[in-house]
Parts: sequence; structure tokens; C-alpha cells
Amino acid sequence: MRHLRVINHLGRKSADRKALMANMASSLILHKRVSTTKAKARALKSYVEPLITKSKEDSTHSRRVVFSYLENKDAVSELFREVAPKIASRPGGYTRILKTGNRLGDAAEMCIIELVDFNENMLAGEAGKAKATRRRRAPKKKVAETAAAAEAPKASAETESETKE
Repeated sequence: MRHLRVINHLGRKSADRKALMANMASSLILHKRVSTTKAKARALKSYVEPLITKSKEDSTHSRRVVFSYLENKDAVSELFREVAPKIASRPGGYTRILKTGNRLGDAAEMCIIELVDFNENMLAGEAGKAKATRRRRAPKKKVAETAAAAEAPKASAETESETKE
């Protein structure tokens, strides 16, 4: 039983699991989105987010640490050159998991994991949408004053019509 086990072993030996995560993280960084199963996406999220956080500080040490995880020069240079400046102000949550349904063969839950700041469609939707403001009720005091002010012109108009007759 897997009581309180932290990581998902994904049915693999540790070396195979590390290779899988390194390859998926490299693909995610290079292509900005990857389609995979939900279990692998959740494991990848916890694997790649600390690496992205590490890339915010562009030093030789942080590059070497990230390279030891990814083992792909192109992915490391892409991460430090393009991804890190774009997510510099974000305090965390660099990836998003979008569920896409079940796979036909074995009905495994499929999803897309993507880098948040690189999805132009969602960014365009957020920019076009105005910030929703909360509608509040006017306090009862103001409501009573506005109702009295609205009735005052009606009452004066009625008295004027009576005086003309």
C-alpha cells in the first residue's frame, strides 16, 4: 500500500522515472505545452516548477543545477533566455493542467500541461475581459434620502397643478 507516499512512482524504476521526467520537462520548456496523462502531468508539475524558480536567478551555479536535472543544453538555454524573464514577476504557479478527456485505448485521463504565460489565447481573453467589480447595495440611509428627494419634485408638481386650477 502507498500510505502517505509523497511521489508517484508511475510504475517505473527510479532511473527510468528520472529520465522520463527530464525528457518531459525539456519538451515542456521547448514547446511550451505537452499532452500526457494526468498522473504524469501532476508529477511533471512538481518536477519542473522548482527548476523554473531556480531559473529566475541567472548564475552559473543555477544553470548547472538545472542542467543536472534536464540534461539538455537547448532546454536550459531556452529556460534561462526566454521563459525566466517572462515569469520573473510571478511568485509561483508557472504551469497549468487542462483536462482533455479519456484516451480511447485504456481510458486513461489525458490532459495538457502548459506554461501559463505562454498561452496567447488565454492571455488575450484575460486582457479583453474587464475586471469584474462587486456591486454593492446602497446603505439604507442613502436609499431613504434618494427616495425622499425623488418624491419632493412630485409633491411640488402636484401643488403647482392644484394652485393653477
